Amino acid sequence: MANQGLDLKTVTDQGETPIKVTDVAADATLDSSLRSPASKSSLKISLAIVTFLVVAIASLFWLLRPHLDQYTQSVLNLSGDPVQGRSIFVMNCVACHGQWANGKVGPNLHGVSDRKSDARLVQQVVSGETPPMPQFQPSSQDMADLLSYLKQL
Repeated sequence: MANQGLDLKTVTDQGETPIKVTDVAADATLDSSLRSPASKSSLKISLAIVTFLVVAIASLFWLLRPHLDQYTQSVLNLSGDPVQGRSIFVMNCVACHGQWANGKVGPNLHGVSDRKSDARLVQQVVSGETPPMPQFQPSSQDMADLLSYLKQL
């Protein structure tokens, strides 16, 4: 093992798997560079920056989360019946969203629960924020039923 250059000489140690000298040299170079004070300091700074960014982003999401009003909280605490929800949908939503929620004036609602949270769906229904959708405030149980129906689309 006198030659530690970049040749392809193979070394074995007591019957273990042969390794290339170049692999040993590369590992030794990598280990020594990771042990240098400058690289440790740089690694610590990078880790601190990444940690700060993760905490900052998580805090931002927490601060920007929708605050749930009492009505929405009550709806989300109930179990809905999708059959009853279908009836509510037919009575109130079919004119704009179509008989099978495929969309007309209003958008197609298939997969809507994949695109919006339950709280956001409740807010969408009751707020009337997106014209021409009217403001609509069913009872908490009716809204839970409607939400259950929308989730199965």
